[in-house]
Amino acid sequence: MQATYQKYILNFKRPSGTSRGILKTKETWFIILTKNGKQGIGECGMLRALSIDDRPDYEEKLKWVCKNISLGLEKLLIEIFEFPSIQFGLEQAFLSLQSQTTFELFPSEFTSGEKSIPINGLVWMGTKEFMRTQIKEKIASGFSCIKMKIGAIDFETELELLTSIRKEFSSKEIELRVDANGGFAPNEALEKLKRLSELEIHSIEQPIKQGQFEEMAFLCEKTPLPIALDEELIGVFSVTKKQEILQIIQPQFIILKPSLIGGFKGSEEWIKEAKKLNISWWITSALESNVGLNAIAQFTFTLQNNMPQGLGTGGLYTNNFDSPLEIQKGNLQYNNSKKWNFNLS
Repeated sequence: MQATYQKYILNFKRPSGTSRGILKTKETWFIILTKNGKQGIGECGMLRALSIDDRPDYEEKLKWVCKNISLGLEKLLIEIFEFPSIQFGLEQAFLSLQSQTTFELFPSEFTSGEKSIPINGLVWMGTKEFMRTQIKEKIASGFSCIKMKIGAIDFETELELLTSIRKEFSSKEIELRVDANGGFAPNEALEKLKRLSELEIHSIEQPIKQGQFEEMAFLCEKTPLPIALDEELIGVFSVTKKQEILQIIQPQFIILKPSLIGGFKGSEEWIKEAKKLNISWWITSALESNVGLNAIAQFTFTLQNNMPQGLGTGGLYTNNFDSPLEIQKGNLQYNNSKKWNFNLS
């Protein structure tokens, strides 16, 4: 078996705002396995300034993995435990190599086109007008769950936007989720959560920065609004540490981004521990190309979680790869009449 890797730059259709800044491009890497004339492809979607494996020796580790591919998946995953996005890329590549077709990693009613996955519509940060336009577009295109990133404009303006949605649509018609990306100060967070809860918000992701266990545990105990941990899960490698964090904080939800937490295996470990404590979860992509998004979507479908998932990121780029993935009326589906066009040149 031979292994190579290649870097690829994804270009956003329009600059996309988060509380960590404006994104115009996104680097990603592909591991390509070759054996007996067959190819296996996996995406290593490290995310700058967020992934624990955003470090200077990232490509060095990719080179090492390719050179030592003969160790096999199980041993490699142990050797590179500090590089969750490479773990995920390897899981995909080995599955892809074994699969009948390169991109059908988990054959199911999803990949056959019979069933779809409900997803949330993502509203990016920006000016009030830009955010309002996005909200209208998402509702018009059939989304019944909208996730809004907050923290870019002032809180009062964001509340005003959310209030305007609620005046028009009840919580039964439109489920609203907000993502603060750790943007609230701990001493102000509870008051902000109280005000948000008046608008029947489904949940808030990561209200305060990760690593503040006591403060987050206090918020999860006192909150009038369900809290979902997101960034808090990054860089937590051992099962023991996963158990400890969930037991201390006791969140209402956790959000799993396979590229950031060690792929399928890492996600399954978190789910297993969350279930023991009756903590619910959903899965989201982390700005991967359609290759990584496809793997995450197929994996997610096998887990049979009926909540809207965060898998609506495939249309963000001008140079994404053509694929059968498409969004129809707030659902992600696999349209087999559309073909893959994976071309890195």
